[in-house]
Amino acid sequence: MTGDGASDHVVLPHGIRPSDGRFGSGPSRVRPEAVAALAGAADGYLGTSHRRPGVRQVVGRLRDGFRELFALPPDWEVVLGNGGATGLWDCLGFGLIRRRSQHLAFGEFSAKFARAVQTVPHLEAPQIIEAPFGTHPEPVPAEVDVYALTHNETSTGVQMPLRRPPGVGAADGLVAVDATSGAGGLRWDPAEVDVYYFSPQKCFAADGGLWVACCSPAALERISEIGDSGRWCPPSLSLPLAVKNSAANQTYNTPALATVFLTLETVEWMCANGGLEWAAGRCDASAETIYSWAEASDYAEPFVTDVAKRSHVVATIDVDADVADAGRIATELRTNGIVDTESYRALGRNQLRISLFPAIPPGDVAALCACIDHIVARL
Repeated sequence: MTGDGASDHVVLPHGIRPSDGRFGSGPSRVRPEAVAALAGAADGYLGTSHRRPGVRQVVGRLRDGFRELFALPPDWEVVLGNGGATGLWDCLGFGLIRRRSQHLAFGEFSAKFARAVQTVPHLEAPQIIEAPFGTHPEPVPAEVDVYALTHNETSTGVQMPLRRPPGVGAADGLVAVDATSGAGGLRWDPAEVDVYYFSPQKCFAADGGLWVACCSPAALERISEIGDSGRWCPPSLSLPLAVKNSAANQTYNTPALATVFLTLETVEWMCANGGLEWAAGRCDASAETIYSWAEASDYAEPFVTDVAKRSHVVATIDVDADVADAGRIATELRTNGIVDTESYRALGRNQLRISLFPAIPPGDVAALCACIDHIVARL
């Protein structure tokens, strides 16, 4: 501790600190190499038209990179648009859900999409299947035309396997997956999904404001069908327009060019090092480190009790309130340059939330655990 009174703070020895102090669950740590690459390309890229070859070439590389990273079948399309995954929820309400959807709600973000659909006047009330925070429900066959799943619930640190409901094929109901904090760090099988969508400010170590949707032929057919049905839709939320513009390697309206470039840097970095298996393996190693540390601790434990449901990209760790205040731990970390480890505000738990995204070396996660131990021992 240093100083006197309420302003005292723990000073971490430099020998135990991580190489980079950013552990936020989004926006996430951006790789310095990607920032340097953007700076090197800035003169001929930033501040140019998104419909000219220089930018369209980058968008084309990005779409090809996602196809390679996710091993997408050749008849799938990678579609891009502006507004992030939250904006895409509105697009899906206009352009993918025909009549009614089923939603699995087990945290803040999975429940948010369900709430967004509830307000769409041309849709029937969605079926919402809830589960307590810290676990997840399963999709069940129903009279719906879209099953809305969440690959990783960022607020609670719960991941779920992506599987179609038993006996349900794409002809019976499309499976649309919000993968914002899971894409790029968790494995998935395109055979089980029709739309896999996300924003790039999590595992892809970029900024927000962009959405990416990997769409199966069945999803593309549905988008075309609804687009031709006469249902009114604002052009900025039109999925047919997004599909058309993406095929030309552009977005309908101007994107944040830095976000597109930084996302491409991460995708090509992943592909060059072994693809999704390599990226997910880094997350696996970080998850093993932090959950093993918490289980061995006398004051911390994983919030998610089912090992299979524990996220490998966002870890939620409960802290014994009789030993330490998690908010104070996060504050002490922040004074030492280790930031964004606070729990999700809506959970209201004495908890730390720590990202394990591919851009974070597993060794930095181990260093963070040592820093937390150091702080708790001195509070």
